[in-house]
Amino acid sequence: MSIANKYDAIIIGGGHNGLVCAGYLAREGKRVCVLERRHVLGGCATTEQLWPGYKVSTAAYVISLFLPQIIRELKLKEYGLTILPRSPSSFTPLPDGQSLLLGPDAALCQREIGKFSSDDVVAYPKYNAFLERIAAVLEPVLSQAAPDPLPMPASWRRIGIGKKMRDAKKLWSLYQAMSKLGTDQPEAIELLTGAARPILDRWFKSDVLKATLATDAIIGAFLSISSPGSAYVLLHHVMGEAGGARGVWGYVQGGMGGLSEAIAAACEDMGVTIRRESPVQAILTNGRRTCGVQLEDGTQLEAKIVASSVDAHLTFEKMLDPAELPEDFLQAISRIDYSSASAKVNLALAEPPRFTCADAAGVGPHHHGTMHVGPSLDYLERAYDDAKYGRPSENPILEMTMPTSVDHTIAPEGKHILSMFVQFAPYRLAEGNWDDIKESFADRCVEALAQYAPNVPAAIEHRQVLSPLDLERTFGITGGNIMQGAMNAHQLFFFRPVPGWADHRTPIRGLYLCGAASHPGGGVMGACGKNAAEEILRDIR
Repeated sequence: MSIANKYDAIIIGGGHNGLVCAGYLAREGKRVCVLERRHVLGGCATTEQLWPGYKVSTAAYVISLFLPQIIRELKLKEYGLTILPRSPSSFTPLPDGQSLLLGPDAALCQREIGKFSSDDVVAYPKYNAFLERIAAVLEPVLSQAAPDPLPMPASWRRIGIGKKMRDAKKLWSLYQAMSKLGTDQPEAIELLTGAARPILDRWFKSDVLKATLATDAIIGAFLSISSPGSAYVLLHHVMGEAGGARGVWGYVQGGMGGLSEAIAAACEDMGVTIRRESPVQAILTNGRRTCGVQLEDGTQLEAKIVASSVDAHLTFEKMLDPAELPEDFLQAISRIDYSSASAKVNLALAEPPRFTCADAAGVGPHHHGTMHVGPSLDYLERAYDDAKYGRPSENPILEMTMPTSVDHTIAPEGKHILSMFVQFAPYRLAEGNWDDIKESFADRCVEALAQYAPNVPAAIEHRQVLSPLDLERTFGITGGNIMQGAMNAHQLFFFRPVPGWADHRTPIRGLYLCGAASHPGGGVMGACGKNAAEEILRDIR
């Protein structure tokens, strides 16, 4: 094999986590190669020029959770990363012509919430403070590899004394952090494992406020707001500081691919080789140890370290010979839940949506943040009811952003991009197939928006529809699950991807997981890649 095809480490997948992992390995002098299946980098955090003059964030669309530590250590701002804060951050129009506008401005929130409930004006800042206390406990847990505390059989995995001591230290740190919550601990546990609706019902009286907050609990998940596990996502709106301050979500200037391109530029300056249009067919092994990969064109690349940023199904059930893996491990991998019910509709508009409750021409403050079609808790519940029987929601939930409201680099002058993230669109349909119905479902989504902004249908100049099947095909995510596996309690922390293997390592020596299939899971945060790199370096130093 030529020296040009030999590396210290090979990264499968050029998503943001794979690139972050490559960057941290390269900082330590390792010779790294990143292999990306597509012609563009970023995985789901990518920008594509779908139509002349339009740079579209085709999948992921906002950022907050990305670790500031990574931005600093990889010097991403020097490579062009610019994050544009959004204020106000949330807008929910109602059928009766009223609306709710929220953001980081406390006075704005008081005025807006006060239109519906004086009690909620008092409760809202207390609710946010409660979430922030819990987030402060959890954030350190996200920025390190998860421990493996369960007493797994020796035949499953042998864990040395050094790792046991590190894991015990992590658990003790979490125990101490949880103690700071004091009497909030029962509520904190419910927030981590329970359902969003009963929690919001206890805190608030206004249905529109509850619905606005509850929408965040189900985006990207196949859960109802009454399902256990939905409450965990409520934390995300106060976590992360990539937007400039805690809980402030922003747009990446130039589209989400601007993040990935900045990481890639940093990587290349450190000597990382990035190969696009290089799909991996197989991970090569010798005696249950990695020795490289084989591409679909037959090219073989050699490395003692392979880190996969694709999901566990693709890594272990498609790229490896099953005979290389323990049967119990394979069975656990096969049980991972990839249930998905999300679709994405990207629109190029001749003008911004003109909501009947805020009917003024041009870009208004309500266009800056996330715009919701989901006016009540019952509306959200009924949307899920359709999906659980294998039907796309008759009245879908829309989470919409218009990044052109603050970023003038991604569309022709005067034109706009509207990103519609849609719930619920079940991957598995009771009848028919997505290739036949996706356009009619997109029509339904546009009609749902038109009930609040009647100008939108006539303003559409271009449209892209990504069904859950398209998400799977395009981005290589099993079942169209944007989290690389459902973010339910039994698939988080030391259960991710499966119990006993939460520290990015695998039964194959030299093979690691560095994507959202590993702890801490989905979301544009980069922690999976950074944490994996730290564990790899621990093993090879």
